[in-house]
Amino acid sequence: MNTKILVATCVALTSVGTFAYAGDDDVKVTGAAGGAVTGAIVGGPVGAVIGGAVGLAAGAALEKPPREVVTYVQEQPLPEQQVIVQQPIIVGKRLPNSIIVQPVPSDDAYAYAIVNHQRVIVDPRTNTVLEVIE
Repeated sequence: MNTKILVATCVALTSVGTFAYAGDDDVKVTGAAGGAVTGAIVGGPVGAVIGGAVGLAAGAALEKPPREVVTYVQEQPLPEQQVIVQQPIIVGKRLPNSIIVQPVPSDDAYAYAIVNHQRVIVDPRTNTVLEVIE
């Protein structure tokens, strides 16, 4: 019984590692590794497999916006009134609901806001921060 779990864990971890490096994207690798570690702590070897897969999916969902979107956001004028919030703006976290985001006209998969003197690109469906432009 334990041998079957060990073999299944090794096969699954190999698969997760292959998918994580396929795109050579730091966000995906970090998501998979972080998920695997968290899963291992919570659920042992099986938890590591599940956590790695979930982390990989979350990392893939947080891919950086295309260069054209970043350039567009960088070129937008700063508003007269700045939005300031107490919490830090972090990639992967949601913006507070009180912050109104502006759509990126060329790509409806992205929106932006200027918060705490930083330009922030978000997923307009979830308000999840995808990139903070310093």
